[in-house]
Amino acid sequence: MDTKSLIYFASDVHLGSPAGDPAAREAAFTAFLRGINPEKTQAVYLLGDIFDFWYEYRYVIPKGSARVLGAITWLLDSGVKVYFFEGNHDIWTFRYFEELGMVKLRQPHVVSLGGKRFCLGHGDALGPGNHWYKFLKGLFSQHWAQALFSTLHPWFAFKWATGWSQRSRKEKPVTYQFRGEGEPLYTFCQEFQAHTPVDYFIFGHYHSRTNMPVAGARLLILGDWITAPNWMCFHSDTGELEVIES
Repeated sequence: MDTKSLIYFASDVHLGSPAGDPAAREAAFTAFLRGINPEKTQAVYLLGDIFDFWYEYRYVIPKGSARVLGAITWLLDSGVKVYFFEGNHDIWTFRYFEELGMVKLRQPHVVSLGGKRFCLGHGDALGPGNHWYKFLKGLFSQHWAQALFSTLHPWFAFKWATGWSQRSRKEKPVTYQFRGEGEPLYTFCQEFQAHTPVDYFIFGHYHSRTNMPVAGARLLILGDWITAPNWMCFHSDTGELEVIES
């Protein structure tokens, strides 16, 4: 019997953001990663916005979060698979995470775990509407736009990007209430379920913890670590999905 039966999901840590208590948030996330038992764990899925801003130059990455990256490397070296999705805040990940040993996935990603089917992703830009946001995300994903941004000195680029992130957070507070059936993400799940049935949809992005039925499946949204640390743990041997809130 495979003793590695645990699969973890986490999202929206926003390391580097000045919101809340940044040092306590980094310590809490590091403790979460270090608390994972490699002998019992198959994989960890990081569902985006782990960093509040991330951009890789060829020889430069954002400073900070060394303990988190060290904990992730420890898990990888211990035989735990670590998968990550780009969020809207850490969209510009190119090679560094893969060099550490992580595997990048693109939403919506369907995977079978312990006899259950999961649809995973960050959760942004899924479903109808949000045309301006989707346009910007598409623009930022273009190689020419990334190459143009790379011409900026890292000091200026990081200062501008982190300032934009802070302004965005002031305009859209963390305390967002997921609107259930009125959300584009809910519509996405309904339409997705019609042609690719799954048991669980798990996303982040909304900063609003949610657990609701949708078309014969369950839609679960992780909260953010600015408000309170939280994650999910799936027990592949029993089929139990545990929502953990500290």
